[in-house]
Amino acid sequence: MSNFIKGLLNLFLESNCPLCQRQTSQEFCQYCVKQLHSCHLPEPNTRWQESIPVFAWGMYSGSLKRAIAAMKYENQPQIARPLGQWLGEAWLNSLSCDRRLIVVPIPLHPTKQKKRGYNQAALIAESFCQTTGLKLKQNGLARVRETEAQFGLSASGREKNLAEAFALGKEFSQCRPDVPVLLIDDIYTTGATAKSAISALHQSGIAVEGLAAVATAVKERLTKNM
Repeated sequence: MSNFIKGLLNLFLESNCPLCQRQTSQEFCQYCVKQLHSCHLPEPNTRWQESIPVFAWGMYSGSLKRAIAAMKYENQPQIARPLGQWLGEAWLNSLSCDRRLIVVPIPLHPTKQKKRGYNQAALIAESFCQTTGLKLKQNGLARVRETEAQFGLSASGREKNLAEAFALGKEFSQCRPDVPVLLIDDIYTTGATAKSAISALHQSGIAVEGLAAVATAVKERLTKNM
């Protein structure tokens, strides 16, 4: 194939970067990839020893905040692939990888998922598992109660909003896992979502390793050691 034809094909296959509209053959242009990586935390596992162990790839600000918003609210599901890949690469580089774990994404309520068309956490988890080699159970958890948006609620309001929002999904209802679960979500904020999901699993005797998130909005403890 001639370079001319290859050039035409590349031009045809290119789309616009969802963050800046530059032409790109990837999910993001090179400029935005650089901006996104500036949000990457040097120590993603700083909060791993806390009551809810949290592993976070980046800080929920700047380009990363914009990318997550585009993924969720602007019908850009392809953004989940690189975010999940980067989270997986950071996981492999930061923590012991010899433990068997089952990866479970935080689910959306069926009504909300039907409206959006996809669950961004499930797409992130799929890419994360492709990178890490960990086993994925898309339907380990189910969201059984529709909740209001967490934005603007206090920490106690978020916990009350999410109380008993989760139950075992069809995969775990049929067969309980004999290894710990690693939850995956796009953002970690107050921990109310993770706490409710972990409670649902613990009530059925399922161990939880922790939560891995693309971004965290919690600054105080993460910045101490940076």
